[in-house]
Amino acid sequence: MQSMQTPRRLGRQPDVVATIRIGAHLSMIVLGCIVFVGVLDFAQVILAPVALAVIIGLMLGPLADRIERIGIPPWIAAAAIVVLFIALIAAALTGFAVPLSDWLDKLPSMWQKLRSGITHWQSVFASIAGLGEKLRQTLGQEAAMRVNVEDESAVESVAYLAPAIFAQVLLFLAGLYFYIATRHRFRLSVLSLCFSRRLRWRVAHAFRDIEMLVSRYLLSITAVNIGLGVVVAIAMWLLGVPSPLLWGALAGGLNYVIYIGPAIMAFLLFGVGLASYPTFGGAMIPPAVYLLINLTEAQFVTPHVLGRTMTLNPFVVFLSIAFWIWLWGPVGGFIAVPCLLIVYAVIRNILPINAPGARNEPKRQSLRFQRNAKETA
Repeated sequence: MQSMQTPRRLGRQPDVVATIRIGAHLSMIVLGCIVFVGVLDFAQVILAPVALAVIIGLMLGPLADRIERIGIPPWIAAAAIVVLFIALIAAALTGFAVPLSDWLDKLPSMWQKLRSGITHWQSVFASIAGLGEKLRQTLGQEAAMRVNVEDESAVESVAYLAPAIFAQVLLFLAGLYFYIATRHRFRLSVLSLCFSRRLRWRVAHAFRDIEMLVSRYLLSITAVNIGLGVVVAIAMWLLGVPSPLLWGALAGGLNYVIYIGPAIMAFLLFGVGLASYPTFGGAMIPPAVYLLINLTEAQFVTPHVLGRTMTLNPFVVFLSIAFWIWLWGPVGGFIAVPCLLIVYAVIRNILPINAPGARNEPKRQSLRFQRNAKETA
């Protein structure tokens, strides 16, 4: 009996060992992902502006290439692009300052109209508030929900946050400059670490696809958002809404954050409608018109401009946006889709399963890559 059971046990041992190894590998992957997310959250102050600088640098990379073809050194081209970027941001903030200050003065009247427009909902809100209070009392969390904010003032908050924001802006501008100025040398340094000709070919194509996809996506979305802003401004002007250029510019800027930006814009236009129309029903007209324009842009204009090669799974895009907004806030919402494109380009080129031409790389493309690398050096 022992001689018959021993081979069976020996035959089962490799299966058990393989299962344990797979479980160990999966555990290491899960732990690595948790540590990676923790590092991203802990180092947000440094990593968020640097990541934003890299994404903007990928978008402005083709412009820097055109400037360098004239014979201008890379560091001068990078400095010119950073100065141009600062000038555009400063002009946009200056244009927003005066209209926004006027609308901030109208916030009390807008709040009063909102309260008067929802008087018939007060009973529903009161019942919900009472239910929430009973739930907190039942769970014993009444004391934990109290927050004392009397000791802090707005001036102290601004004085505390201003140096951190200023440091992040400087880090972003420095990262943008150094990335644009040294991106070719960085690419050659990474390629020099590749130990095989096939891997070098894949990494080179990954770099090419990353810059092409991110630059094409951001430039195309920028053109679409400018058109959306113009259409929204014209629509608000036809509806008689004050400061139509402001709302058009905000619509174009918030449209960079898919799903979240249009929702915020619709809420803002609802407040604008409260200040512009005498009735509560009339206040729904500006957000309704905006949502109709945004729906047309999202369903017809953007897919036509980007093409089928740039389309991603909407559910994956939503998960990416939710994750990055949860992690890094508005900056994460902006870089969510470009990060997806970067991951897509890496998977398509680096992994042997999806790498195009992984089995038989054309010799002409390899020679072309070597020639381009020598010219860049």
